[in-house]
Amino acid sequence: MTEPAATGGCPVQHGAPDLVDPALHSHGDPHAIWRELRRHDPVSWHAVDDQLGFWSVTRYPDADIVLRDYTGFTSERGTMIDLLGTDDPAGGSQLAVTDPPRHGVMREPLQRALTLKAVERSQDIIREQIVRLLRPLADGGTFDFATAMLAMPMAVTGVLMGLPTEDWDRLTWLTTVCIAPDDPEYRHPRGRKYTLEAAHRELFAYFQDIVKEREKNLGDDLISVLLRTEFDGRRMSLGEIVSNCYSMLLGANVTTPHAPSFALDHLFGTPDLDDWAAHPELIRSGVEEALRWASPITYFMRYATQDVELSGTHVKAGDAVVVWIASANRDEEVFPHAFTFDVRRRPNRHIAFGVGAHHCVGHSVARVTLRLLFAELFGRFVDLAPAGETERLASNFVSGIKHLPITAKVKER
Repeated sequence: MTEPAATGGCPVQHGAPDLVDPALHSHGDPHAIWRELRRHDPVSWHAVDDQLGFWSVTRYPDADIVLRDYTGFTSERGTMIDLLGTDDPAGGSQLAVTDPPRHGVMREPLQRALTLKAVERSQDIIREQIVRLLRPLADGGTFDFATAMLAMPMAVTGVLMGLPTEDWDRLTWLTTVCIAPDDPEYRHPRGRKYTLEAAHRELFAYFQDIVKEREKNLGDDLISVLLRTEFDGRRMSLGEIVSNCYSMLLGANVTTPHAPSFALDHLFGTPDLDDWAAHPELIRSGVEEALRWASPITYFMRYATQDVELSGTHVKAGDAVVVWIASANRDEEVFPHAFTFDVRRRPNRHIAFGVGAHHCVGHSVARVTLRLLFAELFGRFVDLAPAGETERLASNFVSGIKHLPITAKVKER
């Protein structure tokens, strides 16, 4: 694909850091670039190489249009920049890369299993896992909050999917590898390609074994839900179930951990942290602000199915379109004082979980988990403070923190 003609030039495109570069997201400031793009070139062409590129969508209204209009912008060709130029082999069979109406048929059983009421029935289990992960903070020494948070969603999703506890640590590692193969801590010495292929092979082989075993002993866990799901007059094949298990685990493990880490990292040393901790009634709104602030999924990609105009820019059928979620969630036209973390922000129309047909099916699990986390954290500890350097994850897909050393004191009761 050659570079399309754009309406106007981007003032930050030439010589600016590359938004696709994982190092920008771990050591740079992509928000400075997105802010300029929102102001001057909200739908701009981003060349990846001489043949490939995509349209960068940075404003909230355009993001909303692209993500809601599944007839005009398809997910089935792939949603990851890594796959740019090739069609996703899971298109039409994995929930994340399937458009309605099939998407709705596949999604409905999972959505029913993950309703807010259904998730709230698991609150005691989720709280138990959170308390277990936070327990070392009470010892008085340095505690890596981000590492604990990376383990948190696996503890919850592991229970909901019925996965053996002895596998959780390895699964947490593998799913992080899948979204951060360029990070030195996760990259194999043999290179990025080998890193991804090895992680994918291990995860898919793992789920093949789990699914075959679960077929013999169906329960009420999420894998059993997938095994019972029918579409097109048939049940899912083994490959389709395994692919959706992978997608479901990846979605949970790489998003939920980073909102609390980003929130604490930003609020340390400010009166806002003490203010939030002192007002339990602000847990809910504070969690939503943490999700907006972190925007753990940095982008979603779509392909235009027809010619369309976005903010005065002509996008041709077949062009890739990348919606920068993290940019839309700091759009000053939608969020007053967008670069202020406001635990009382209402309304808060963030799209951290996406929007439209592909709105994250596990959003209720994530929200309940985060509310319980902050309730336990603020209810048990005081004097939360940094105790070392914050380390960001090298990933252009997930805005993450991999290490956040902190200290705290046990709250007197």
